[in-house]
Amino acid sequence: MLSFRETNRRNPGRIPALGLRVLALIAISIALMYFDNRDNHLNTVRKSIGAAVYPLRVVVDAPISFWNWFGDLTTTRNELETELDHLNAERLLTHVRLQKLQALEAENVRLRALLEARARVRDEVRVAEIMFVDANPYDHSLIINVGSRDGVFNGQALVDAKGVVGQVIKAGLMTSQAMLISDTDHALPVEVNRNGLRTIVVGTGEIDNLKLPFVVNNADIRAGDLLVTSGLGGAFPAGYPVAVVNSVTRNPQEPFAEVTATPAASLGQVREVMLIFAGGTRNAPGVGDE
Repeated sequence: MLSFRETNRRNPGRIPALGLRVLALIAISIALMYFDNRDNHLNTVRKSIGAAVYPLRVVVDAPISFWNWFGDLTTTRNELETELDHLNAERLLTHVRLQKLQALEAENVRLRALLEARARVRDEVRVAEIMFVDANPYDHSLIINVGSRDGVFNGQALVDAKGVVGQVIKAGLMTSQAMLISDTDHALPVEVNRNGLRTIVVGTGEIDNLKLPFVVNNADIRAGDLLVTSGLGGAFPAGYPVAVVNSVTRNPQEPFAEVTATPAASLGQVREVMLIFAGGTRNAPGVGDE
């Protein structure tokens, strides 16, 4: 306390001088604000000071700016990864739906073709779906989803929208087994649609190839001829497309020509078939019944 009082005694005008300086600074500040507000005389000074202080502001603000930039970068990356995962999942879902639509479209085309073929068929028919196809290359058979309770009988003809597919060989109660015309054990009486020449088509074990082993060398048959069912034998009604002749090779040393044909029906792609009930045979016993 004594030292403080002694200091005040030695410098009696210090506090009043400080007060005058503060008042002077306030007055100058008011005057500067007044003139700057009216005529903007201090813009140049303000810009100069701002330019001089800008590097310091940048240095001071750099850590905060870097942290904000890093946070935005991390957030943006996470958002992009999330959006990418969402788009990938959506793409897969869309692809699956597209495949389903394509399958439905193909099935619709097949069913429309069957309906159109059914309208052209005079006999009574029933549409059946294929449940199983034998994978054995030497046994061309399939299982359909109808049986004897639906009027199916052994020996009954199966066709699709394009032609003959095969015939039933074993009619069960609810399902039936059918043999394709390409099976090596299958033979079918046919005739050339162009001139009525009758012969027999047999399977070769190849899904897209048939042969006509009993055509004599001088027979009137050529590539491109349509073969249709002749109606002989009673299993297949007459007039259904069977195959188209591919090639005819005549060897003078042999009694019969080598004739091959392609099935009219899509044997390797068929999904639905039609069973033919010709002449009131729905409840009649078929070929092979005991």
